[in-house]
Amino acid sequence: MKAAVCRRYGPPDVVTIESWPKPVPGPDDVLIRVRASTVSSADWRIRSHSMPYGFGVVGRLAFGVTAPRQPILGSELAGDVVEIGAAVHHFAVGDAVVAFSGATMGAHAEYRCMRADAVVVRKPPTLSYETAAALAFGGTTALDFFRRGALRAGDRVLINGASGAVGSAMVQLAVAAGAEVTAVCSGANAEAMQQLGAVHVVDYTRVDFAGEGQRYDVIADAVGNAPYSRVRRALTSHGRLLLVLATLPEMLRAPWVNATSRHRIVFGPAAECVDDLRTLVDMAADGRFTPLIDSRFTLTDIAAAHARVETMRKRGSVVVTE
Repeated sequence: MKAAVCRRYGPPDVVTIESWPKPVPGPDDVLIRVRASTVSSADWRIRSHSMPYGFGVVGRLAFGVTAPRQPILGSELAGDVVEIGAAVHHFAVGDAVVAFSGATMGAHAEYRCMRADAVVVRKPPTLSYETAAALAFGGTTALDFFRRGALRAGDRVLINGASGAVGSAMVQLAVAAGAEVTAVCSGANAEAMQQLGAVHVVDYTRVDFAGEGQRYDVIADAVGNAPYSRVRRALTSHGRLLLVLATLPEMLRAPWVNATSRHRIVFGPAAECVDDLRTLVDMAADGRFTPLIDSRFTLTDIAAAHARVETMRKRGSVVVTE
């Protein structure tokens, strides 16, 4: 099979197309023919080893000291089941599925083998493979942080970095939960955020949202430039700061803030949960959640997809098709 392989850390062109052994499913596995996947910000960070401040050594221990330990990146995919293991009973050959491989990655290939009880659900026929492939990374992150941040109907929510895959998912899911959403993005993305349901849009190139005097019940930082020291005065008395992307010092400081103030900081990796993916698929099927797609590339042109993500100017997800 063809696979996009990253054998060393570096710029986008370190990802090359190679011939790779086709996976063989075990008794509890499904073999998926990948029809679409994405290049996420996580793929860019792993490929280039561009980690948040303080995580350089930790990142190498987690992902590989001199090169990515898993050379085939990619964490979300949609495709068709082409083989099943002997112990698999709730999927059948021919099923269209959506899957999230998370930290184990491996989606940037023609085939991906996964346990049938992992984060894999059926794809409704009304969803395209491209749309389905873009559901998981941003959507599951948003659901998990909002759950830990106790999002409630009526909350005033600010999303910093609202036009990215995670941010745009947060806008839609917060709106669906009954929150009043303020989106922080560039002026060029303002109309798109309003179409997703944001009531207010702040152009970060012109206004510092933390200095406006507004107060929010929830501030979600999907960019990594809104530490507690910057935004604490923009939180209500019992406000929650969701650090989707944070430096190591910020994460180490968070428990102290949680113990000594009425504010709460939520941080750490998002859970990879099949129920969350099922929720996203159901919401997408009935029109309550539509992942934004920035651009599309073929697997052969995946280096260009990495280059697009590395600009940090994408709107939503960068999709890779077969």
